[in-house]
Amino acid sequence: MEKTLIILKPSTIERCIVGEIISRFEKKGLYFTGLKMMQLTDELLVQHYSHLADKPFFPSIKASMKRTPVIIGIIEGKDSVRVVRQMAGVTIGRDAAPGTIRGDYSMSRLENIIHASDSIESAQTEINRFFQPEEIFAYQLTVTPVLYTADELTNQ
Repeated sequence: MEKTLIILKPSTIERCIVGEIISRFEKKGLYFTGLKMMQLTDELLVQHYSHLADKPFFPSIKASMKRTPVIIGIIEGKDSVRVVRQMAGVTIGRDAAPGTIRGDYSMSRLENIIHASDSIESAQTEINRFFQPEEIFAYQLTVTPVLYTADELTNQ
């Protein structure tokens, strides 16, 4: 199964919708193999947003992401990177389709509830950035046989 990373941003924490967001992934049939709360540092934010670090709006990103702790999770499932990105919706909340996380909970570009890895490669880099190996767990849901057909499980 594929793994991806999410960050539930301070706007999620402040609005008390963490459980709602997590449950959407679980109801879809995805599952968490790592989950923790942490306060992001300048160093982590510069690493994570290195592609934006020289932009004039980067100080706003840092301030937003440091306002409260964040919740970081590893989500596992078939095609999880693509599925989680689709569930998150486009970056600007007011442009995101209803039914997506951002479409249902955000109006903003910056305060947009969630970060989701954009590729298998970036997911692995981000997982390594935020998690130690002993913080990642391997298990299979007992409902896996009703989430996927047998050929989907063998053609990973």
